[in-house]
Amino acid sequence: MHDIPNQLINASSPYLLQHAYNPVQWYEWGEEALKKAREEQKLILVSIGYSACHWCHVMERESFEDNEVAEVMNRHYVCIKVDREERPDIDQIYMLAIQLMTGSGGWPLNCICLPDERPIYGGTYFRKTDWISLLLSVAKMWKEEPEKALQYADRLTEGIRAAETIIPAAGRTEYSRRHLEDIVGPWKRYFDISAGGYNRAPKFPLPNNWQFMLRYSYLMKDDATHVASLFTLEKMAMGGIYDHVGGGFARYSVDGQWHVPHFEKMLYDNGQLISLYAEAYQYSYLPLFREIVMETVDWLKREMTSPEGLFYSALDADSEGIEGKFYVWDKDEFDAVLGTDADLLRDYFHITSEGNWEEEQVNILLRKFDPIEYAEVKGLDTFEFQEKVKLAKYKMLAHRSKRIRPALDDKCLTAWNAMTIRGLADSSQVFNERSYYELARGAAKAIFERLSMPDGGLYRNFKNGKATIPGFLDDYAFFIDALIALYQADFEEVWLQEAKRLTDYVLDHFEDTDSPMLFYTAVNGEALIARKHEVMDNVIPSSNSVMSQNLQKLGLLFDEPHYTEKASAMLAAVEPQIKTYGSAYSNWAVQLLDEVFGINEIAITGEDVLRLKQEFNRVYIPNKIFLGGTNTGLPLLKDKQSMQTKIYICQNKTCQLPVTTVDEALQFIN
Repeated sequence: MHDIPNQLINASSPYLLQHAYNPVQWYEWGEEALKKAREEQKLILVSIGYSACHWCHVMERESFEDNEVAEVMNRHYVCIKVDREERPDIDQIYMLAIQLMTGSGGWPLNCICLPDERPIYGGTYFRKTDWISLLLSVAKMWKEEPEKALQYADRLTEGIRAAETIIPAAGRTEYSRRHLEDIVGPWKRYFDISAGGYNRAPKFPLPNNWQFMLRYSYLMKDDATHVASLFTLEKMAMGGIYDHVGGGFARYSVDGQWHVPHFEKMLYDNGQLISLYAEAYQYSYLPLFREIVMETVDWLKREMTSPEGLFYSALDADSEGIEGKFYVWDKDEFDAVLGTDADLLRDYFHITSEGNWEEEQVNILLRKFDPIEYAEVKGLDTFEFQEKVKLAKYKMLAHRSKRIRPALDDKCLTAWNAMTIRGLADSSQVFNERSYYELARGAAKAIFERLSMPDGGLYRNFKNGKATIPGFLDDYAFFIDALIALYQADFEEVWLQEAKRLTDYVLDHFEDTDSPMLFYTAVNGEALIARKHEVMDNVIPSSNSVMSQNLQKLGLLFDEPHYTEKASAMLAAVEPQIKTYGSAYSNWAVQLLDEVFGINEIAITGEDVLRLKQEFNRVYIPNKIFLGGTNTGLPLLKDKQSMQTKIYICQNKTCQLPVTTVDEALQFIN
């Protein structure tokens, strides 16, 4: 630790602030650092990570806090630290560069660039000696053979600009069930039938993959995807990747059994998983799924909500410098906290004196047993046993809260907040839970109040009362999606009007005239070495796939053909890629499902709209969109105003005769 701070001391990002007292003379990405590199003709070192990243902390301890390493870095490089969550546009470019160079990527991401920002070499985590050796050899090349570095930069930059080029489709594509079967057939081969998820490790939750599988299994009446998706969600919920004491999921499990988590908790995972488990409950009525949603929302309220009503970004994996220390239990501590119930619950939570993780004699809480079956074996009735489990969790949470907590990344990001708003709005409908809706509504209002730009756009980040970074495509796409979800919850058309306004802003500022896709960065944003699209779905759906679905829905709601035509063109351009790697295009595949089966537009008019909508929410209809109200300007409702409650089921510009009960309406849908 250095006594004098570097330039990061004024950063908004908690990740950057963690490096403010390194002896490395770090700069934030910006004109000061880039100008220094140009004027001094010094190489740039771009080091990218995020606050909850375990190996980022390890490399900091081993290298960036070391005076010997810092001396080499400061002498030969202009060193720039980037928080990938605040600046995904920068991360996107240099991650692609590392993948092109090495065939893989990850964080920490360390990329060496020419003074003009073009990359020439890099990688992820390096041990101290390897790092020094690399820095010295690249600096030597720049000094003695600059033409070689320039050749590397030319080739790499050309590759970055050419990657993920999407060619518009020729003519209109007609989709069928066969298109879907061709995608899912090869995909099924990767299912892990013994542990859920895919047959590999580490295992990531990938919420959008399983949302697609749920919907595919229902609409296509497919047993294999039905079993795989519900089985996966059960295994995740019972595994160590889920926090059985405090709620919420870790980012992934390092093994193939969902047993050992990488303990960081990310808002983007949990926002999506709230939505997914609510949908899975609506499909299956499994009590476990309701429990997961309730506990995860409780965690959000308790630990992740800012005074403004926004949601914080992440909890670190480490506390006291040890990964997972906050979350694990030894047998003696477990017994002391639970008292007389310890004997009953030790097996239920997989607690042993030897421990179930590494050689530390500590246990990661996980479940192997169904509570009804376990209660029966122990000679208890189910209700009595579940009350004991509830009391045990309460005691463990109270005890755990006295431990030293993992660091909180307290910046608030528009895109991640929007995913969480969507999850809360969805679950408020499935569980008829008003408090979830209020939490979602409060966060949406906070985004408008705190993250609106003067030109009508959105900022990406909020911390300490300030928003500083203009939004990227994912911020707009996910927030528009969240606004549509809020309208589905309360039928207040102001949400749709704002969604439409932001959609028009996106089409004005992110359009690519040579492609149906939208750029990730705005036309008036900072110019980097390449302006990229984001097309492939990952742990988060791609901003283009989300925006395409937004355009499809808003096109229906507002009868705007240019929206639906744009959505169709986007899907048609990507569709040939989907069957090559379904998991990486799962959100596009959701849109393809809607194309094949149509979207049921459920229009409810009259004075009893909210009660009827709640009746509908007891039934799983994955391909639906609600419209409702008595005083509305939406085209589909304009000529259907009535004091008497009526339900219209419309699809493909055709409406059935109105009915007055949900049972009658479901006949048209089924």
